Amino acid sequence: MYPGLLQVKHAKLAEGVEQAMSDKKYVGNYDTQQIEPCYPPIIQSGGNYALKFSVSSDKSPMHFGAIVCCMGVRYKNYCSNICRTFMVNPPEKMQKEYELLLELFDKLISTLKAGVKLCDVYEEVYKHAKSKKPDLVDRLTKAVGFGTGIEFRESALLIGPKTTITAKKGQVFNANLGFSDLKNNTASDEGSKKYALFIGDTVVVNEDLPATILTASSKKKLKNVGVFLKDDDDGDDDEEEDTKEDTSELLGRGKRTAILDSKLRSEQSTEEKRKEHQKELAVAMNEAAKERLALLKGKKEDQKVRKSTVSYRSSNLIPREPEIAELKIYVDRKYETVILPIYGMPVPFHISMIKNISQSVEGDYTYLRINFFHPGSSIGKSDGIFPNPDAVFLKEVTYRSTNTKEPGELSAPSSNLNTAFRLIKEVQKKFKTREAEEKEKEDLVKQDTLIVSNNKSNPKYTSVRGDKVDILYNNIKNAFFQPCEGEMIILLHFHLRHAIMFGKKKHVDVQFYTEVGEITTDLGKHQHMHDRDDLSAEQAERELRHKLTSAFKSFTEKVETMTKHQIEFDTPFRELGFPGAPFRSTVLLQPTSGCVVNLTEWPPFVIVLDEVELVHFERVQFHLKNFDMVFVFKDYSKKTSMINAIPMQMLDHVKEWLNSCDIRYSEGVQSLNWAKVMKTIIDDPDGFFEQGGWSFLDPDSDAENEQEEEEDSEDDGAYAPTDEELGSEEESEDYSEGDSEASDSEYSEDLGTSEESGKDWSDLEREAAEADKDANDFQDEYTKQKKGGGGGGSSYRDKYNDRKRLNRKSSLKLGKDRHMSK
Repeated sequence: MYPGLLQVKHAKLAEGVEQAMSDKKYVGNYDTQQIEPCYPPIIQSGGNYALKFSVSSDKSPMHFGAIVCCMGVRYKNYCSNICRTFMVNPPEKMQKEYELLLELFDKLISTLKAGVKLCDVYEEVYKHAKSKKPDLVDRLTKAVGFGTGIEFRESALLIGPKTTITAKKGQVFNANLGFSDLKNNTASDEGSKKYALFIGDTVVVNEDLPATILTASSKKKLKNVGVFLKDDDDGDDDEEEDTKEDTSELLGRGKRTAILDSKLRSEQSTEEKRKEHQKELAVAMNEAAKERLALLKGKKEDQKVRKSTVSYRSSNLIPREPEIAELKIYVDRKYETVILPIYGMPVPFHISMIKNISQSVEGDYTYLRINFFHPGSSIGKSDGIFPNPDAVFLKEVTYRSTNTKEPGELSAPSSNLNTAFRLIKEVQKKFKTREAEEKEKEDLVKQDTLIVSNNKSNPKYTSVRGDKVDILYNNIKNAFFQPCEGEMIILLHFHLRHAIMFGKKKHVDVQFYTEVGEITTDLGKHQHMHDRDDLSAEQAERELRHKLTSAFKSFTEKVETMTKHQIEFDTPFRELGFPGAPFRSTVLLQPTSGCVVNLTEWPPFVIVLDEVELVHFERVQFHLKNFDMVFVFKDYSKKTSMINAIPMQMLDHVKEWLNSCDIRYSEGVQSLNWAKVMKTIIDDPDGFFEQGGWSFLDPDSDAENEQEEEEDSEDDGAYAPTDEELGSEEESEDYSEGDSEASDSEYSEDLGTSEESGKDWSDLEREAAEADKDANDFQDEYTKQKKGGGGGGSSYRDKYNDRKRLNRKSSLKLGKDRHMSK
């Protein structure tokens, strides 16, 4: 909850809204001198509601429940209006009533067309309300809108039961309706027992289509205006507040300490709440994954079988060519078959069975080698297997022919091999091209029949090049509109449910964009140095940006209206963006309401958050500047997606965003081979979740703690030198962690004794002499092996160096595995 907002009065909030009309930050490129309010903004809550525009905001404090807000703005003498109802933790009854109100508003918009009487529009809304919920008909407003223009309210154009005037194309109406005097008997406080619902928009009448909503950018679905807070112990909060009020008078200056304690608690609770929320998400995620995999259990994918191709269905189809009778190689381009002479018989082989061919000339002979596909050969992951792997297969065959032309012959015998080599290559290329096209189309889903509206105002996007792409509404999974604020292009992007063919390739992402400025500048053009920076050029670019934004925005609103908001265009939140490299270059990743996208660079990057199981951060270490982000999808057979090179300072920002989206995340210092991880999970999902599921990714998980304890125990049980070895020649150079710890403890325990100063002069002289001897009597590897090696000190050094070498190798292997996993 926001206790500070509860203390603000309605009139004060309305005054702030009115002041925002003259602020460039909110108005944008519009002329603030031409903007003025049609009426003082109206804000109502706490049980006191009047659904009309002649009332004013009172001085009552804001009450969380149903908050009705209305604002009318006049721009260049023309009026517009918008009304919204915001709800905080609305009960089920209030949600159903608001959904009905949205239905009635859609009915109003769909009925309001040119040639329809305004009384008939009201009658359709009234009938729909009566059929859905008769007890709410009396609560409905007596009119559902009125004409607007230079005058805010045209009384002659009231959308009510007695107005017989016919609506005309181009007329602008203020469409608004609501329910008043609604009761909430389950409410605990007095201000929530009585509430009202009210919505309104400025619309323009069309010929045969529903009216176009001009203020549709402010959405009014329940998910857009409803605020659903977690159930907190409100009673405890009230008790704490009462306690603070009671003790503040007694404590006097101690009240400052209470504020400080509250501040420290809030600072600590941010991270703690995030961790608690992540723990809840981890439990819910594992349970949901178990149920999902249980439903899929027993369903095995059909294994692909290599398509069996037959050259000739019967012997009558074999061509009767003289080359075949003469036992020469013949290429039948019609049936895509190569007929080879084997043991004196012509044998047909379909071109799909030929892996590759090679030709070489050695001396007086030409050699043609043909390699065939067979079980055990690499035919690729997606080509499947052979239908009869136990049959006899031919692996390769080589033909030799002389280059010497005999008297009376028109050409050398090797010309047949040259011709066969050329034709086989030609047929093979043609066959592979056709196979690639069929492979692209094999998993395409047949689209529904396209029905184009004949209305002239039907929203269309026309390409300058004349390309034609048909995208059905029911095939659009996500639609995005990215304005040109901070960008050099303005674009519409569609992420599809099923791929469509464009050209010879299938595409899941389709984008339409327009440049709003010069992305590249030709430095070779001879221009005056001030031509690009003058005021007229900047003004022209601003006007172009505003014109394009209005055109694109109008298109999106028409599409949303025609589809009854089944398709809604998401706009990326630039302020939540963070840099990263999903492909080869670093781009700005921007979250939307349900995705994280980059649409400016190609190929586009679109991740739908509803499809994500969890997010794992890799290479999270203090000494590194960047970390990686891996998206694991709920469909475990789908390949994981990765964003590389995200700056380390963005880690908390990304965590906070994922936590607000109820997405589970984890982090680690290593990079995992996700292909092997996902294969292991798919092969044995039951065993995976029995062992804790995705908890193995948590740095503070039990598995991690056990590994750390094992590593610590191994370190503690490492080689420990004896007293004799400690007195050897390498004592002063090599020592273990255990020895250093022992020496520290001894030093701390025997502090103040005569032995605290260390070794005496005799020991130091002896070690120096032994070190000199070691330097003078240097032995190479061969001599050491011959004489049996050094003493205990050298063996300890070898073990120490071996351990260092082992650690170095393991770190290199990690890097290699990570590189290979990409």
